[in-house]
Amino acid sequence: MEMATFAAGCFWGVEAAFRRLPGVTETSVGYTGGNVADPGYERVCGGDTGHAEAVRVSFDPSKINYNQLLEAFWAAHDPTQMNRQGFDIGTQYRSAIFTHSPEQESAARVSMERLAGSGTFGQPIVTEIVPAGPYYLAEDYHQQYLEKRGRATCRVF
Repeated sequence: MEMATFAAGCFWGVEAAFRRLPGVTETSVGYTGGNVADPGYERVCGGDTGHAEAVRVSFDPSKINYNQLLEAFWAAHDPTQMNRQGFDIGTQYRSAIFTHSPEQESAARVSMERLAGSGTFGQPIVTEIVPAGPYYLAEDYHQQYLEKRGRATCRVF
């Protein structure tokens, strides 16, 4: 199994999008990219931790590759919105790819450059591509939030 970590706004809908992909073996939602150890949801929402709401994906590379995960990431949100997705505003909702290897970083940059040159979006892509750091699991009630409520998505744009 390999691991990937993405931030694309509210983690509920992003997690649901990845959970549907064949080859994804596990997902979790959490907080990463900030400067506070073991933050909770309320603290992250306060905007002073630097953390993003993120989804960690475990995947079987014989069934799905990292480039396919990147395609799902781009499709799950609007990467041109700085520190927001739809009605959710703040740095915790930023678009980011947290890479776990030099190969992931390279693939993410190539993917972003290809998308930027495609004309798909009318504005520049603002997604961060940074090395993965500490990842703090979100509270249990956030895990598989939509699935627990019988919903498939919470997409707002």
